[in-house]
Amino acid sequence: MDRTFRSRRLAPAVALAAAVALTLAGCSSSSGGKKAEESASAASAGRANTPRMTVALVTHQAPGDTFWDIVRKGAEAAAAKDNIKLVYSADPNAANQANFVQNAIDQKVDGIAVTLAKPDALKAVVGKAVAAGIPVVGLNSGLADWKELGLLEFFGQDESVAGEALGNRLNDVGAEKAVCVIHEQGNVGLTQRCDGVRKTFKGTTEILYVNGTDMPSVKSTITAKLKQDGGIDHVVTLGAPFALTAVQSVADAGSEAKVATFDLNKDLTGAIQKGDIEFAVDQQPYLQGYLAVDSLWLYKNNGNYSGGGVEPVLTGPAFVDRSNVDKVASFAAKGTR
Repeated sequence: MDRTFRSRRLAPAVALAAAVALTLAGCSSSSGGKKAEESASAASAGRANTPRMTVALVTHQAPGDTFWDIVRKGAEAAAAKDNIKLVYSADPNAANQANFVQNAIDQKVDGIAVTLAKPDALKAVVGKAVAAGIPVVGLNSGLADWKELGLLEFFGQDESVAGEALGNRLNDVGAEKAVCVIHEQGNVGLTQRCDGVRKTFKGTTEILYVNGTDMPSVKSTITAKLKQDGGIDHVVTLGAPFALTAVQSVADAGSEAKVATFDLNKDLTGAIQKGDIEFAVDQQPYLQGYLAVDSLWLYKNNGNYSGGGVEPVLTGPAFVDRSNVDKVASFAAKGTR
């Protein structure tokens, strides 16, 4: 895997993983008869023997967006290990997302993990959670806003850096005109990706807005754009399902444009293997969900928090293309990449 953009950013994540291992080792090393046996049994079962916690995970997932299935799978794995009851809720509507956070506050959960795709709409309710003494961490969206909103930690990628990396990759493959497809208006992370592409790509970049909750509409809108402008040689999508749909649009339009994308799933790795998609930028959503939930366990039980409340834990970006997709495909098939 291309690790150009990961080497210096994943050190906090490695440190966090080490802290988890040491903590669990501590849980299994109690001295004295039955207690030691119970601790060893808990450790061998892969589950912490600490008091039961409740954690709310609130995201801006839209119906049918499989990216969030991977985030949730990581969160559920951490919850199972840490003896956590995970309460998941999601809505692309920021007001509804804020209501879910308020519900978590009312239920007096032990921690909240939240995405900040539309941070202004969540600022007040996140402030209420912090004021109530509930630790809040961010994941996936909100890199520019998490500290201002009082979050303890953040797990995700720098979307601007990821966009710039993709723009440079377009330069490397000789692209001249790209269309960047935004599937959710108002989502700051998606806008940052396309802005990043524009910043480094030496060719022309156009923005195309589509309704990400209506895939037939996505397909027809991209198809129409390609038919209207035969000079487009790359379609850049911001999620795996939209990339797969863009492949169909390219065929329907009779275009020779190539498709590149952000994010992965098992179908997309197959498309890279077949050559239908040129490359993808991977931010490791499983890791985002896992670390966000696990971090709340670490904070409650040990007082640990990574980054010192100042630096985020970055889980990407990294490129996946035909040169390394075979190494990634088996993990994608398991739903962990």
